[in-house]
Amino acid sequence: MSNYKKEAPDKKAEAKMDLELVRRCQAGDEAAFGALVCRYQRKVFNVALSMVKDPEDAMDIAQDAFIKVHRYLGSFQGTSSFYTWLYRIVVNLCIDHLRRTGRYASTNFDEKIDHQAHMAEGNGVLSNRQDTNPSKMLGRKELAAQIRVAVEALPPYHRTVIVMREIEGMSYAEIARAMKVSKGTIMSRLHHARKKLQRALGDYLEDSIAVE
Repeated sequence: MSNYKKEAPDKKAEAKMDLELVRRCQAGDEAAFGALVCRYQRKVFNVALSMVKDPEDAMDIAQDAFIKVHRYLGSFQGTSSFYTWLYRIVVNLCIDHLRRTGRYASTNFDEKIDHQAHMAEGNGVLSNRQDTNPSKMLGRKELAAQIRVAVEALPPYHRTVIVMREIEGMSYAEIARAMKVSKGTIMSRLHHARKKLQRALGDYLEDSIAVE
């Protein structure tokens, strides 16, 4: 079973705490805004870095994201979680950066991909079958490197949903809200992204990528 469901209660508590801080911010409590920044600055930076690769660019995007949050927090209605709203801001800034620079950005999968190669879920990029063969376990580092190359070659709109789903563990509904598209569109993008990864990694995974 996916770990995403196991994390739901914690995510619900986090969302409740976020909403309390947001309401305090909207009432003029700057300390509450500082608390939101402390809670999410590392995560925002990591998300930006996973999409644009360059640490300086990621830092600039993270700063821009919190500037936007401070500017528009008064209009936040709470119809989605604060993190989904924040994530949408970060992703949009990253996409704008990628379009402006006209290049594909690398994704910082190093530690997380290595972990997935060892503890992969059946519905993720890798299949559990990788761990049943000791000879394949020996090639995990090479596999992780090939996955990074394959993900980096994806178009930004495919790479973004892979990051959201496989790395951040967001649900289809959360990704759809963050990207402002339908759930069906997200499922379609993930399907095509996984098929591209399957083709790129066919020699390494032997059809072990789960294509929904």
